[in-house]
Amino acid sequence: MDLEELKKSITGDWLSIAPEVRPGAQKNADGSIKPFYLSREFSYAVGERFKLKIINSVDPYGKIPMAEILIEGHISWEGQHPIAEGAQKVNFTADTAYQVRPLIQGFADILNQVAKDGYSPWTVGGSQSVFGKSFPPFGLVSGTNFMEYDLIYLFKDLLFWGARNVDGKGFDTEEHRPTNLQIPMYRK
Repeated sequence: MDLEELKKSITGDWLSIAPEVRPGAQKNADGSIKPFYLSREFSYAVGERFKLKIINSVDPYGKIPMAEILIEGHISWEGQHPIAEGAQKVNFTADTAYQVRPLIQGFADILNQVAKDGYSPWTVGGSQSVFGKSFPPFGLVSGTNFMEYDLIYLFKDLLFWGARNVDGKGFDTEEHRPTNLQIPMYRK
């Protein structure tokens, strides 16, 4: 499948099969990496546009949602990725929207301590735009768009992205681009 066929094939809506686990950037008291759990809803449209909704959960079964994150922007296609035939390097750039909505009081309380400047008080169910602003909990810097160096691979109508680095570091540079596949999404 060439690049244009891949773009056409992934156009539409995709969902996580089940809650997914990721290595976090934070560590437990014993020094082990603290995991976090999420589910994804992803849409790809003409014009290299994407929309990603993430629900972060406290528990591995996704029964206690903690936060909803909505990211919109563009994908740039950077060439073939060696992980599998047909895989493509992509850069996801959140250049349209980036919103955060606390879903439990504990997360709202944390945001009210670490993300006060430039924001209204954080409340459960209240969404705020972090687009173009500093947002320390996610490492966002004012005046810059969030971007990740990732990959896309389509196999038997399952959409794969790159697996998170096991040490929890983000996909913030070409050197940190993933080298493995994570749990796929299925077509909605």
